[in-house]
Amino acid sequence: METINTNMLTILTFLPLVGALFMVLIPGNEETRASNAKKLALLFSTVTLILSLAMLSGFDASNPNMQFELNKGWISSLNANYHMGVDGISILFVVLTALLTPICILVSWNSITKRVPLYMAAFLSLEAFVIGVFCALDMLLFYVFWEAMLIPMFLIIGVWGGENRVYAALKFFLYTFLGSVLMLVALVYLYLENGNSFDILSMHGMYLDTNVQIWLFLAFFAAFAVKVPMWPFHTWLPDAHVQAPTAGSVILAGILLKMGAYGFLRFSMPIMPEATYIFTPYIYALSAIAIVYTALVAFAQTDIKKIIAYSSVSHMGFVTLGIFAATVESVQGSVMQMINHGIVSSALFMLIGVIYDRMHTRDISRFGGIVNRMPLYATLFMLFTMAAVGLPGTNSFVGEFLILTGSYGAEHAQLYVVIACLGIVLGAVYMLSLYKRMIMGEPVTQEIMRLKHMEKREVFMFMPLVALVIYLGLAPNAALNVTEAAVTKLVADYHIEVAHMEKDDLQIAYVEDK
Repeated sequence: METINTNMLTILTFLPLVGALFMVLIPGNEETRASNAKKLALLFSTVTLILSLAMLSGFDASNPNMQFELNKGWISSLNANYHMGVDGISILFVVLTALLTPICILVSWNSITKRVPLYMAAFLSLEAFVIGVFCALDMLLFYVFWEAMLIPMFLIIGVWGGENRVYAALKFFLYTFLGSVLMLVALVYLYLENGNSFDILSMHGMYLDTNVQIWLFLAFFAAFAVKVPMWPFHTWLPDAHVQAPTAGSVILAGILLKMGAYGFLRFSMPIMPEATYIFTPYIYALSAIAIVYTALVAFAQTDIKKIIAYSSVSHMGFVTLGIFAATVESVQGSVMQMINHGIVSSALFMLIGVIYDRMHTRDISRFGGIVNRMPLYATLFMLFTMAAVGLPGTNSFVGEFLILTGSYGAEHAQLYVVIACLGIVLGAVYMLSLYKRMIMGEPVTQEIMRLKHMEKREVFMFMPLVALVIYLGLAPNAALNVTEAAVTKLVADYHIEVAHMEKDDLQIAYVEDK
């Protein structure tokens, strides 16, 4: 049993890669290979989900330290180790990744018809690399997984995307790769300063001069801010969402955007606390702009996919606000909001995909009166719309509430919290407007009158997300209890380092006065 526990993360990470290899080796004609590829991809991703749930059930929520840890030699000449582990923060992202991947396979079941085995291999590879990012405790290993996930996502957008897919894929790749190059420079510096060790945990609390921390923070910020994405580094996201296939948008919004915010929690706060504190007012400002500005931009869109894309930037603004406010409540709210956003935004992109498969348009002026033909679809759209605007009783409410209340007590954050509240109002405006124009009223075209009801496969793929919206809305402690110990430790350690910085500044000022 102990062997299984120590190797659980390795199995979770590389099982999808084994499945991806099977996709390439499937024999037979094109039709047979496509059918078998879909079935095998669903099998491998479902087994990965079951294993992740088993890991979650065996997780000790009271322990703030890493669990299921495995640390073995990897590249001896660089002193790099294969070091994997999860705490209360990262384990939920592993489970969310494992949940969304089989859903993405179902989403693509009928919509992807060309090069199906390669498409499924790309998705399974993406799952493996993303899980690796959330589990890696060696900085070089983290960087390998971080960069590797660009390849399958680039292919998913560039090969199976829309008309301008190559442009969107290149833009996505260049934005994220440029930030990652700067992060690599910072990783090398930290490696040398840490006694030629890439171990992330040993870097937590390591002494670094304040000026050095500032440069390191900026280098990591370049990588993480693009991934979140923070304003004004967000411009790649709407293009990527519009051109990506539905499942690509699901995994992009549901998982990939969370990697940047996770990086702030795993690297910026514990390794560069002084620089994090110094830059906090600027992050507040960028977060507030993102919340309000992209909400206004979303309201002006005519492409329904772009509306949800810009709403993602707005919602992630709440996440960065809560992280840098650095109170237990705000960080707890940010982690929960990342999980909630992964659930709700994924469902909204899936709903857009369902209607796009029938009408082959995303122009909002072509919709209206869908409730008359697809009442179940209208019901699901209403549920996830209410979750997106943070209605009490849905999963997003508690996350946003914790972010706002926790951030309000932080230093210099009150004005930005007020601005963020305005963003909630604007979010309700554009989401309810979208619902009214798409779903309610009389059908505006004959195409609406010919719409077919949702298939059983389509209904089934929404059920886990519906259950989570309701369950986490009514029982949020199911997630908060998992993250509490790790978040409390992270915030406490951060404030200890900041207090030392402030004490040193006071001593310097006293000496200068003398």
